[in-house]
Amino acid sequence: MKLNIAFLQLLPEGSLTENMNKGIIACRKAKEKGADIALFPEMWSTGYSFPHDEEALRRAAIPADSVVVRNYAKLAAELDMAIAVTLLEEHEPKPRNTVCLFDRYGKLVFKYSKVHICDFGEDDDEGVLGAGDGFITEVLETGKGSIKVGAMICYDREFPESARIMMLQGAELILVPNACPMEINRLSQLRGRAYENMLAIATCNYPSPHPDCNGHSTLFDGVVYVPEIHGSRDTCVFEAGCEEGIYTATLDVDMLREYRQREVWGKVNRRPELYGILAEGEENGFIR
Repeated sequence: MKLNIAFLQLLPEGSLTENMNKGIIACRKAKEKGADIALFPEMWSTGYSFPHDEEALRRAAIPADSVVVRNYAKLAAELDMAIAVTLLEEHEPKPRNTVCLFDRYGKLVFKYSKVHICDFGEDDDEGVLGAGDGFITEVLETGKGSIKVGAMICYDREFPESARIMMLQGAELILVPNACPMEINRLSQLRGRAYENMLAIATCNYPSPHPDCNGHSTLFDGVVYVPEIHGSRDTCVFEAGCEEGIYTATLDVDMLREYRQREVWGKVNRRPELYGILAEGEENGFIR
């Protein structure tokens, strides 16, 4: 099975309705390019722009079952294509940074909210948002077969526990809506997460000149060794440039599954009985 993933590396238009309309057009173009899954960058409903005044923030947030989100569900069914759409979600006590994955029938596969909030004590960070309460992995049915899919959003990828938990849940593919500069170190994080967990990671970022973003959406397939290649191979299947565009890349799921059967990364040789400190409080080690 080979799945085509579309990266909707788009510039937002400035309003909820304009973003929705542009996103719908982009999904149609992705389908024309043969996509099985279309992935948006982080918080597409607002273009990753959100007010920090509480009243204005609540006005900008939309329910996960709003007309805007339901339109993408209907579109997924119309196009026979999975769509991972992102939004500033109306939620109590605070709005959340959320992605909804719809399958090719328009059914909600999962709704995931960003667990690790960028709360750095600055006036323009995400401290006004609420955090998600767990990671999710579900089976996504595509026209070519099923695959186990999870999601993490932007800052989540900087915590190795995020991808590790989803690997233990059975994830084969992690979708990553993103909104930040993807330079060599962040790209290396994604490469590392894919390598150590033997899974694929698809990341969609905003293009330049969106504030603090530079494109470079990527697909890492996690397959480091194949019999016909001496030594290791580059797990980066695709990397976009900085420009706006609708890009597609192919994930060879069969190759990934065969690799998982014969190699030792991931679950093999783990010693979870020694990892207790990972779940303890922040009293130990270097913690800011």
